[in-house]
Amino acid sequence: MTLRKVNISILIVAIVIFLLVIHHNFLSLSDFLRRELSDPSPLGLQPIDFIPAAPQRLIDESNDKDIAVVIAASDERLGGAIAAMNSIYQNSRSNVVFHIVTLNDTVDHLRTWLRSPLLKNMRYRILEFDTRVLEGKVKVDPQKADAFKPLTFARFYLPSWVPDAEKAIYVDDDIIVQDDIVELYNTPLKPGHAAAFSDDCDSTSSKVAVRGAGNQYNYIGFLDYQKETIRKLAMKANTCSFNPGVFVANLTEWKLQNITKQLEKWMALNVVEELYSKTLAGSITTPPLLIVFYKQHSSIDPMWNVRHLGSSAGKRYSPQFVKAAKLLHWNGHFKPWGRTASYAEVWERWYVPDPAGKFNLLRRHSEAYEAK
Repeated sequence: MTLRKVNISILIVAIVIFLLVIHHNFLSLSDFLRRELSDPSPLGLQPIDFIPAAPQRLIDESNDKDIAVVIAASDERLGGAIAAMNSIYQNSRSNVVFHIVTLNDTVDHLRTWLRSPLLKNMRYRILEFDTRVLEGKVKVDPQKADAFKPLTFARFYLPSWVPDAEKAIYVDDDIIVQDDIVELYNTPLKPGHAAAFSDDCDSTSSKVAVRGAGNQYNYIGFLDYQKETIRKLAMKANTCSFNPGVFVANLTEWKLQNITKQLEKWMALNVVEELYSKTLAGSITTPPLLIVFYKQHSSIDPMWNVRHLGSSAGKRYSPQFVKAAKLLHWNGHFKPWGRTASYAEVWERWYVPDPAGKFNLLRRHSEAYEAK
């Protein structure tokens, strides 16, 4: 009987040792797999570039969803796009993936810049914009062909850039983000709304007077209400406009409502009927958006689009307010990579030097670029 108990005890000890060995091997395998998954090296290619592996510091059960951020990157403003992406990446613990829309002749310069050690773990795709989609939809003055910026229309084609995403953020290249962009991404959109913008009449944005145009914060500042086509829409001329430089899009609704086709329709009509206001020398992308989203858009927190920093060389906001802002937007002629923009030092904290040495030569000429 005693021998039997001894045998049973030995068997139990053997089983325990066996289980401990298996547990140890399992932990070693798990640790190996974690190291493999945290390897930030590229695993494959999408249209041009794609880095799909999230750095280990970002892996969090509460933030495991990819946050799609679309940004246009033209060669003459590439430093702006780089600084914007760097500020978003460094301030976010979410799995941000940048969808960078550019032109073919900018791809090599952009790819070189993105190889900077400061950006090595940033996840991105480089996507080429085919300007042929704009044929018949934009009237280009032959004498001012160089002033035409096709990438400003990239925001009209969001489902093409992120076809599998349910939601996306669009940002201009003249912004800096100072908080986790997941907060902007989580902006609630009302049922049936395909996008959320920041209204120009919100509490943080001062009214901007445009010489000869009245106010640039209502519909009459962007659309020609003398045209019958505009009057038939029955849109109130004093309706508050919104800024399309930063917005959140519900791409499921966007596709259901055929938003891109609607925008293209109004672009084509403008070529024939000249529906946009001639008193504004600025945006040609805002008017069709105002028409399509008239009283059919949600609102983002105004602190996620503190704008007009580029409307003058002076400082319109206090340093305390600028520090508290979640997103700073230098819309206007005075860009932060120029010599006279307000709070340019805030932008410079996020600027990554151009390894090709091209962008610094352009900074002195930034005031001449068309304001968005």
